[in-house]
Amino acid sequence: MRLNSVGLAVAAAFVGAGIAVSAMGLAGIGVSSFAFAAEDKDASAPVSAGELKAKTDYCKTCHGVGGQGFRGAFPMPRLAGQQPEYLANQLQAFIDKRRTNPVMFNVAHVLSPPMLKALAAHFQSLDPKPLGGAPKALVAEGKKIYLEGIGSNVPACASCHGPEAKGADAFPRLAGQLNDYIFRKLTNWDKERGQDKDKPDNSAIMQPIAHDLTESQIKAVAAYLSYLE
Repeated sequence: MRLNSVGLAVAAAFVGAGIAVSAMGLAGIGVSSFAFAAEDKDASAPVSAGELKAKTDYCKTCHGVGGQGFRGAFPMPRLAGQQPEYLANQLQAFIDKRRTNPVMFNVAHVLSPPMLKALAAHFQSLDPKPLGGAPKALVAEGKKIYLEGIGSNVPACASCHGPEAKGADAFPRLAGQLNDYIFRKLTNWDKERGQDKDKPDNSAIMQPIAHDLTESQIKAVAAYLSYLE
């Protein structure tokens, strides 16, 4: 599906007002003004360069020109360098409403399988510098937690996300992610990452870990990750 001019105009208005439309973390904003026009072509047809550019240009309004993320009224996550399988899984979670985000539901549910695959490959290919901005005094503690974990309840983050935090397959890249975005996600995990008991995804692994981390520990890990390239 292709966004029509009304949908683009509304998105631009939100961004211009400093209320950038969220992509993986914003909830509670009405989306009735977002309109989508039906595509005439087969949903399985290959994606043209022009179609991909139109979609990625739309993504840039929230996620930054290079997919590096954006800080507006809400932190918009970095998509650059993200693992394609993880990105595809999360878009499906928005469609299934296992991740609560009305804006991203409207963005995701109209993507054809070829477009979803093309977008995932595009974002993985991007490699901008991290935005940083987290308190550097927290980085050393965050690195220790990330690499070593905390006791028996919190395993080393590196065991799933890799020593360089670049992720693999269904495990996301965390390197360079906005610290305030990570903080918001981990402190609201139960509210946003609901699970379908019949079809659980691997984000269920994080529920007990997020629960056992204190806010100060989350801030430290987020600070460390925000500077990784």
